[in-house]
Amino acid sequence: MIADGRVEKTGDTNRLFRLASVTKPVATWGFLIAVEEGVFELDDPLGPEGSTVRHLLAHASGVPMDSREAERAPEERRIYSSAGFEILAEAVEEGSGMWFSEYLKEAVFDQLGMDNTELYGSAGHHMTSTVEDLTTFLQEVLDPQLLHSSTVEETFTVQYPDLDGIVPGYGRQRPCPWGLGFEMRGQKDPHWTGPSMPEDVAGHFGQFGTYIWAHRPTQRAMVALTDRNFGPWAKPLWAETNDAIWQELER
Repeated sequence: MIADGRVEKTGDTNRLFRLASVTKPVATWGFLIAVEEGVFELDDPLGPEGSTVRHLLAHASGVPMDSREAERAPEERRIYSSAGFEILAEAVEEGSGMWFSEYLKEAVFDQLGMDNTELYGSAGHHMTSTVEDLTTFLQEVLDPQLLHSSTVEETFTVQYPDLDGIVPGYGRQRPCPWGLGFEMRGQKDPHWTGPSMPEDVAGHFGQFGTYIWAHRPTQRAMVALTDRNFGPWAKPLWAETNDAIWQELER
């Protein structure tokens, strides 16, 4: 946990865990660096007809979880997708001449000293890391050194704010706000963050019992890594834990 400039950690903070979909916000930092380096622009066409880089990052392209065939037209529904992140990774590879795993390592991991983090497959869900490395990443999210402030502001602005969608494991949300690669809490209910937490908390969770969240206005963040698959155990526990932590920080 990061709060008020303090970092508090428990457990084996150097143990490697599979991140599952927590891969997405970390990979997003690499995609945004690619935008700043001119590999592509946020509003460049990419993916199915009518879709752009921005649509793919915001899960608004119509591409479903594991298929590149669009289920909807862009901006009709927030459809959560790992395939969209694979499309983005391939575009970086084509534009940079590097495997995306190597691009991400050079652009993000090496720059931040995340020596124990690796993308070993899909840019949507195949990454391993540690509490130490993800704490470093969250410090970058709170106080970015690798991205311009305007890019960061866009990242944590809700994209296509009227879109409804489904948060996996938590059901339909009306609306279902998302930034660029980061889920925004909004007024989602039920949700894995606590009900007392602000609408502009940004983060992600993964099916291997992992999550990160950050709130840039108060400079607070948290990472939790486990090796227990997401399920009924996590839904009340995560919300209650995050809510208790937030309320304690408020006091």
